[in-house]
Amino acid sequence: MPAIEARNLTKHYGSHAAVQDVSFRVEAGQTLVLLGPSGCGKTTLLRMLNRLVEPDSGAVLINGQDARSQPAERLRRGMGYVIQQVGLLPHYTVAENVAVVPRLLGHAPAIVAARTEELLARLHLPPERFAGQYPHQLSGGQQQRVGLARALAADPPIILLDEPFGALDPITRASIRREFRELPELRRKTMVLVTHDVTEAFELADQIMLLDAGRVQQLGPPRALLLRPANNFVRRFFAAEQLALQLRALRLEDVLAELQPAGEAHAISSIGSDTKPLSSTASIHDTLEQLSDSPTVVSGEPTVWVRVSETTARPLTHATLMAAFGRALRRLASEG
Repeated sequence: MPAIEARNLTKHYGSHAAVQDVSFRVEAGQTLVLLGPSGCGKTTLLRMLNRLVEPDSGAVLINGQDARSQPAERLRRGMGYVIQQVGLLPHYTVAENVAVVPRLLGHAPAIVAARTEELLARLHLPPERFAGQYPHQLSGGQQQRVGLARALAADPPIILLDEPFGALDPITRASIRREFRELPELRRKTMVLVTHDVTEAFELADQIMLLDAGRVQQLGPPRALLLRPANNFVRRFFAAEQLALQLRALRLEDVLAELQPAGEAHAISSIGSDTKPLSSTASIHDTLEQLSDSPTVVSGEPTVWVRVSETTARPLTHATLMAAFGRALRRLASEG
């Protein structure tokens, strides 16, 4: 049973069709990103999931139960909700803002306090410094972290995010997005995230739904949209950033078979205790970043190691990685 299922959702505002016959499923623990140009229906669709917007037709099922079978307020209390404008209560301290939903749900004060401190610490907001501050005393990035902590405070299984990083400058945005991706708290959550930023979508999504004029153009894993576009709209939408997205979409496991020579592997115990091999699930983009910072040099070239089994790893240089990447792209494109 999917955590979220949308069936034939449609919404009109007057004669304008904001969402047209949209269906999808999100399995528990997955992240679905709603992507598309401004006005394509992303936010309207997201708000139908927690009944901030009611559809004209169609249905939303949460864990198999029709969302309309319970009061909207109760439904929303079981979901985290993060928006671009953050929406912190200005007269509440940081700690009070984080604690709003658990208190509404009647959680014990001691449990609420402990949970608040735990989340602030995980989101790099030391509670001894930030818990007593007010929203106007925080930077934009700090406010966004508080908004995320508030959404997580009651430990909801589902989190909805509407352009959560959109108001931040590019450097802060990239930093918080990295923290967000690595936050252990989120790894078991089911999330639906709205963005117009394709890099953000490829970094965070298990599945991407690309929308245009309220209709689904393609739904699938990021690499499927990139390597096997369903139509010309999908192809054009990603064309300007194609190489950068390919580097994020492909993993080391996609290129290992393309490395030359195929048998060059070393025992992990022989490569030095200070060297930690990369997982084969690391993206090509992240591997290139590791190469640029690598202190390890083999045959005069910066080198990283990728784990190929429990006990063995093989070296990668920039040249060998990019040559294998090119061959993998050609292979994957022909398979499509």
